[in-house]
Amino acid sequence: MLKKTNSAKKTFSEYTKIAWLIATSQHVLLDDFYPLVYPLKIRNNVNLIQVWHAVGAFKTFGFSRMGLPGGPKPTSKNHKNYTWAIVSSKHVAPFYAEGFGIDGRKVLPLGAPRTDMFFDTSYKQSVVTRLEEELPFIKGKKVVLFAPTFRGNGQRSAYYNFDWIDFEKLYTKLSAAGYVMLFKIHPFVKSKVQIPEEYADFFYDVSSYREVNDLLLVSDALITDYSSVVFEYSLLRKKTIFFAPDLEEYTASRDFYVDYQEFVPGPIVRDMDSLVTEIERVNEFNPQSLDNFLAYYFDDLDGKASKRFVDALENDFVDFR
Repeated sequence: MLKKTNSAKKTFSEYTKIAWLIATSQHVLLDDFYPLVYPLKIRNNVNLIQVWHAVGAFKTFGFSRMGLPGGPKPTSKNHKNYTWAIVSSKHVAPFYAEGFGIDGRKVLPLGAPRTDMFFDTSYKQSVVTRLEEELPFIKGKKVVLFAPTFRGNGQRSAYYNFDWIDFEKLYTKLSAAGYVMLFKIHPFVKSKVQIPEEYADFFYDVSSYREVNDLLLVSDALITDYSSVVFEYSLLRKKTIFFAPDLEEYTASRDFYVDYQEFVPGPIVRDMDSLVTEIERVNEFNPQSLDNFLAYYFDDLDGKASKRFVDALENDFVDFR
């Protein structure tokens, strides 16, 4: 019942089937906010497991946002009925316990299964080969992926301020040097990036491509702001540039678990000139500068998070009860 986009609606019969599957399953896995399950009382022999779609912990979410715009009420039932939550490291476990409003003993640092692909060399190469066929404009180019998060309180109000992007300056400074720039806008943002026709051989909108991790594999540098995509990209030990022109406003409305300027494993830029400079310096990036970041946000860098999770699931989490 997967849909191509977040906005695609499920039919009544699909919702009925989902309800039946939830009611008859021993293990129910979630990877995002899912209001259908929160009013439910979970039976003693059933596991409702949140694996979450984001790795690490960066900007606040869930009950950590109480009192902030769009934050939940203390009486909300959201998240509170999870039997287990799976996270990438022991250091972020307290943030997830707070965000989900659950006992910290239910948050297990088994690793993020979605990151196992970054340790599979043959799989990564197959993705690169496939994308070079599907996106021929990236072949032989230095690829910069622009993947910002949304602004606003949630899916209904989500937006991104495309006026921050100076298309002419980026094109003039970078196109002749062999770069192309891909836009992967957050799926909550309904408005599309409007690429000027005269720059269509440099900018490409790949927002409709489903799997952002695939796009990371073909990127030589990442531009983001407050997105958790930085955690996955750090596993490739490549440069991330943090374009944050609204840092103060975003901090006031959303806030972070850690100080933003101390957290980010890359340069923070506030304007186009600084952004261009950091892109041009991508070859100067030292991969070892990510060592401490990776050690903090990943307990295990072995590509075996899925195995640890499946082993725990098959053993009904007896080692953690």
